[in-house]
Amino acid sequence: MNANDTLIPHIGVVTDIRIDTPDVKTFRVEAPEGGKVFEHMPGQCAMLSIPGVGEAMFSITSSPTNKEFMEFSIKKCGCLTNWLHAMDVGQMITIRGPYGNAFPVETELKGKDLLFIAGGIGLAPLRSVINYVRDKRENYGSIQVIYGSRSKDDLVDYQEILDEWMTDDGVEVDLTIDNAQEGWDGHVGFVPNYVKELNPSTNKTVLVCGPPIMIKFTLAGLKELGFTETQVYTTMELRMKCGVGKCGRCNIGNKYVCKDGPVFRFDQLGELPDEY
Repeated sequence: MNANDTLIPHIGVVTDIRIDTPDVKTFRVEAPEGGKVFEHMPGQCAMLSIPGVGEAMFSITSSPTNKEFMEFSIKKCGCLTNWLHAMDVGQMITIRGPYGNAFPVETELKGKDLLFIAGGIGLAPLRSVINYVRDKRENYGSIQVIYGSRSKDDLVDYQEILDEWMTDDGVEVDLTIDNAQEGWDGHVGFVPNYVKELNPSTNKTVLVCGPPIMIKFTLAGLKELGFTETQVYTTMELRMKCGVGKCGRCNIGNKYVCKDGPVFRFDQLGELPDEY
């Protein structure tokens, strides 16, 4: 696919809508003739559009190993996402992509023990990678997932975590919620503190995604534990707007998130943007 192909919108049909949390729905999208609209790698994004309403960039949350459809977990937080949340199965949208670089699953991550750290909707971009390495299990070492949200109800993909991830050999999942609530007997506390409490081995390669404040404190905590910035990757697709390096909205220092990211190793960033 050449660069211009990513600018051409394709028709996508919404074939399934799953309610994940009170404000997150997961949309399954297929080409009109069936199958995926286009191929992607874990960590890449796509521009979803409702003509006349607007468009925005979202992570593709399904694994590339899934050949039947693509999925997007979308939080209701504005005009376009309100429209998406009001959609019914069978409706059409336009979709273009894939955009951005992927997590280096076929190079730097191969053969490594992996630690995924996510907060809230930040699990969505990492789900693609987690399911990719689960499907190609023999290529990777151990998998540990540390995931937290405001409450049990705000844990994205909770049923999949319980039914699939937690039952896999070589996959360890540690869940936490910010505040104690009835019906939750798991860990209570913020993700960065939980990471320090669990004290993961420093021979792991880390993939982290979540709200900026969570990433900031998680990175600081990892450094306290002895991790270096060369071991930690993140994705910053929330800053992207045009996707092709024209609007400048996603500029971080001398980098454009859409052209140089959205996946970065922390030592490549030099400095985090102001909101971190």
